[in-house]
Amino acid sequence: MKNPIRMGPIRMGVIGTGSIAVRGILPHLTMDDVQDRVNVVSVCDPVFERAEAAAARFGAKHAFATLEELLASGTVDAVSIASPIGFHFEQGMQCVDAGVHVHFNKSMTTTVDEADQLIAAAAAKGVKLVSSPGEMLRPRHQAIKAMIDDGALGRLTWAVTGSSFGNYHEAEKVRQGDDPLSNINPAWYYRRPGGGPLYDMTVYGLHAMTGILGPAKRVTGFSGVRVTEREFRGEKLPTDMDDNTLMVVDFGDNFFAFVYGVAAGGLPQMGRPLIFGTGGNINGNKLNGEIFDYPGRELDEQYGMNGSLPHVVGQHLEQEESHVYEDVMQLVDLLRDGTPTLSTAEHARHVIEIFDGAYRSAESGKAVELRTTF
Repeated sequence: MKNPIRMGPIRMGVIGTGSIAVRGILPHLTMDDVQDRVNVVSVCDPVFERAEAAAARFGAKHAFATLEELLASGTVDAVSIASPIGFHFEQGMQCVDAGVHVHFNKSMTTTVDEADQLIAAAAAKGVKLVSSPGEMLRPRHQAIKAMIDDGALGRLTWAVTGSSFGNYHEAEKVRQGDDPLSNINPAWYYRRPGGGPLYDMTVYGLHAMTGILGPAKRVTGFSGVRVTEREFRGEKLPTDMDDNTLMVVDFGDNFFAFVYGVAAGGLPQMGRPLIFGTGGNINGNKLNGEIFDYPGRELDEQYGMNGSLPHVVGQHLEQEESHVYEDVMQLVDLLRDGTPTLSTAEHARHVIEIFDGAYRSAESGKAVELRTTF
């Protein structure tokens, strides 16, 4: 045991009771098998009836309309911030100022300067930060890194990752009902600040890529709004956040990666990640076209990519968004046992700097040098 902060169950609050909280965080954290380690005590949401409904469904003792009320209540040791991404920085700083430890759902912030401020403030206060997505917690990605480090691909030449919005958020089941927990409007995904496919979806692949390959050196981007309006249950949703971004990420020594976050469409049969070298390629779970073995591979094949995550066992295997639960439990283990995590704020900051740099590059027409590492 390494310097535990709390011996009993962590008193957890959940900030925002929208899609990710209702489908993932709250169902997992209220299962019987984790109650000796973490208890969901409080929730908050500016739509107060949604907070009340979530508290009632998942057994939280307290529901609040504002984060200020939650923090003033003194009921929590830590929180999971599950609000729209544009609120993460301000809410994170409020929690740090109150001495409350924080798990950030992706992405932690929208700019590298915000991430710098959060990390510095947390260090000064002795507050612990953990940030999703914990892609390097996956045994598959650890195995890929080990194979590449051992020379399985020879000299690396280039790599690819990316994601697209499509109509994923408009079509989610959690948004098709009539009660406060199933009528959640996805409009924020298309608005500034914090919307767009980079912070929401490409963040997974770029976390994996940088975790495997290491920090990048510079980025060049092209970016803008391509689909100016979307429709959700008869309502028109305007788009003012870039939804079509292509970038070249420079890892140094003429090794480049193509990274995209787009409104629709994706490269076919592209695994996470896709890395090429003089000795072949790794595409998802295949080395040169053949499936490679790693701890938990059978579970991943049965339950998707989350089956091999260390905390995803028993009923958690069947519940949605178990990768988010894994990341929250990284904070719980850090606080209770002093167990270090790979889901660090520093790694999140580096990925955010690449996105931030790509947007600035698109505005200036010039490559942007990157300064952070992890």
